[in-house]
Amino acid sequence: MKIEEYMLSCPSKKFLGIECFGCGTQRAIVLVFQGKFVEAFHMFPAVYTLLLFFMTVILTFVDRKRNYGNILVILGILNALIMVISYFYKRI
Repeated sequence: MKIEEYMLSCPSKKFLGIECFGCGTQRAIVLVFQGKFVEAFHMFPAVYTLLLFFMTVILTFVDRKRNYGNILVILGILNALIMVISYFYKRI
């Protein structure tokens, strides 16, 4: 049983033939967990900021004494910028 068999397909790519800003996210995360860090970056450049964002979200629920709101906003903006830049870079 491979994890790739259970990945969701992108509705935008499937029905419209156009890649979305998040295309490659699932495959990149699988590549990170397989230890293929460079390949994961080439697949989806925002994979590391996305993982850091989700780890901070989990930390927010675990450590309720501190406020991680500012960090989450900064990581969210950074992640969105990387996604938009890489989307248009791939289209060139």
